[in-house]
Amino acid sequence: MSQPNITTVVFDLGGVLIDWNPEYVFREIFEDEAERSYFLREVCSPHWNEQQDAGRTMAEATEWLVGQYPDYEPQIRAYYGRWQEMLGGAIPETVEILNQLREQATHRLLALTNWSAETFPTALEMFDFLHHFEGILVSGQEKLIKPDPRIYHLLINRYGLNPGESLFIDDNPKNVEGARAVGLQAVHFQSPGQLREALEEQGILRL
Repeated sequence: MSQPNITTVVFDLGGVLIDWNPEYVFREIFEDEAERSYFLREVCSPHWNEQQDAGRTMAEATEWLVGQYPDYEPQIRAYYGRWQEMLGGAIPETVEILNQLREQATHRLLALTNWSAETFPTALEMFDFLHHFEGILVSGQEKLIKPDPRIYHLLINRYGLNPGESLFIDDNPKNVEGARAVGLQAVHFQSPGQLREALEEQGILRL
């Protein structure tokens, strides 16, 4: 079976092109590893953070959580008070892949990210390569998050994509599965080297 003719490459951002990790902040706040793990698992949890990616404001989220865990108020307020410190920087090897695709000028380049509408402007200021995309669909702006099929359909419709000719790259297996469920081609990102090999095998990235 021949490989599909890919005309568009869609990148996730956090974990693929940008290193983001709350541990960078909370390692400084919590000396006790077990308490830090509990806090990031049960208090400022991934599910809680996802609600901001889906459009809830940081202020609403913070005040609600402080009400639930008043003993952790200073630490909860640090989550968005020190949010920028959670950005470890660009992942240079993946940015190099993006730049190579841009130089080739053979594929449309888009991004689809689960990201708060309030914090994303900071990323736009920090990372020049984000301005190299034809378009970026930000979950917090659309009030939809991956892997909800509606956000993939929104991407497809907004940019006039042929799903079978569009390759989506994400580090979260659930998001990859969600993309495939609506007909997009997809790669589960595990490392820049693995991604480069996958793109070269499909003839998307020139050797």
